[in-house]
Amino acid sequence: MTWIKALLAICGLYDTVIAAGFLFAPSALFRIGGVIPPNHLGYVQFPALLLIIFAIMFFRAAANPVGSREIIVYGMALKVSYFGLVFWYMLHGGIPALWVPFAYADVIFFLLLYLAWRSVAQRAKA
Repeated sequence: MTWIKALLAICGLYDTVIAAGFLFAPSALFRIGGVIPPNHLGYVQFPALLLIIFAIMFFRAAANPVGSREIIVYGMALKVSYFGLVFWYMLHGGIPALWVPFAYADVIFFLLLYLAWRSVAQRAKA
């Protein structure tokens, strides 16, 4: 369980850091990434707040992975939603490079979360 608790906490921390950046300094991140910002920063800040909610979910699941195993599924859904969209747009017209490293990180997180979910599900059955 130790590695699963650590993974969930790292997912929470990762999402918190990204969300904080896009919530409090989106213009700077767009400038650094060479991306034209949207016409209103609320389009970026709202998803950042949603990401903070997911981070809280990950932290909550880290406290009790077996009892919170369904939260891991929602975390996997978050990750596949993000990298699925990014890779779709990479294949069909392109996407700014700013978004791509997060997609590769989310693939890794998805795979690790899947392994964690399988492990937790087996423990729940036992």
